[in-house]
Amino acid sequence: MAFFGLFGKEKKETLDKGLEKTKTSFLSKIGHAIAGKSTVDDDVLDNLEEALITSDVGVDTTLRIIERVQERVKRDKYLGTAELNQILVEEVAGLLAENNSMQVADFQDELPCKPYVIMVVGVNGVGKTTTIGKLAHQYKMAGKKVYLGAADTFRAAAVEQLCIWGERVGVPVVKQQQGSDPASVAFDTLQSAKANDADVVLIDTAGRLHNKINLMNELTKIKNVMQKVVPDAPHDVMLVLDGSTGQNAFEQAKQFTKATQVSSLAITKLDGTAKGGVVIGISDQFKIPVRYIGLGEQMTDLQVFDREEFVKSLLG
Repeated sequence: MAFFGLFGKEKKETLDKGLEKTKTSFLSKIGHAIAGKSTVDDDVLDNLEEALITSDVGVDTTLRIIERVQERVKRDKYLGTAELNQILVEEVAGLLAENNSMQVADFQDELPCKPYVIMVVGVNGVGKTTTIGKLAHQYKMAGKKVYLGAADTFRAAAVEQLCIWGERVGVPVVKQQQGSDPASVAFDTLQSAKANDADVVLIDTAGRLHNKINLMNELTKIKNVMQKVVPDAPHDVMLVLDGSTGQNAFEQAKQFTKATQVSSLAITKLDGTAKGGVVIGISDQFKIPVRYIGLGEQMTDLQVFDREEFVKSLLG
């Protein structure tokens, strides 16, 4: 089957355009790494290591990639620098495949249960509420009935912002007054969603890293209360990270994975940065699948993460 039949030409163009800054920066560094060289020797590998680290792949993940490339050079006996990009694409895609980064179901695919409950976590400013709005749009366009829960009750603008997205997309938002118990909002949302035969429920939560114990307690309470309505909810705890913050995104991932059981990642704002390598590093370090990537302002610019096409667009 032709590649574009699987991934879609338009999606591929959006992906290429969104990762253009990272790719240009990385290929420039690779060009420097192989300048005047005909084979992949220690100097090339040292320069490649520096290129990966400065593209925000992260030190540990970079060392794992370099090790894989070294093994490949040893196994294949002779490798020219002209083959380096293809080797990188194959080895990075292989690394992501090993690290629990399974291919993600598309919006049109059948959901594993009904209602499918996604609890969205992340600090303020990473694009959390926007990501929820875009997810709601994509699910609705795929014929799914969606409910939103405004459980970030501590920030007045958060509820207002979610309501704007609800109106824009045409999906109901369940909310209470500012300062209400977030667990109570989540409970009401699931009850309404069940009563109205919803397919997908997206619960927004407070974007604070005020204190890991408080955060842990709050998210645990929301989960426990939701389970009174839907016994195995939430089915996905999605952490939203801002890819343009580079190493800061690693730190946020570390804090949230300590505070709650994160099961997937959405990495936003990749179109305005040269730090796209952070997607590879975070997926590798935390062994959590990247489910979505944000590549622009349009509602359709939130894409299901396809590891092979991502790596081709980034390094190919």
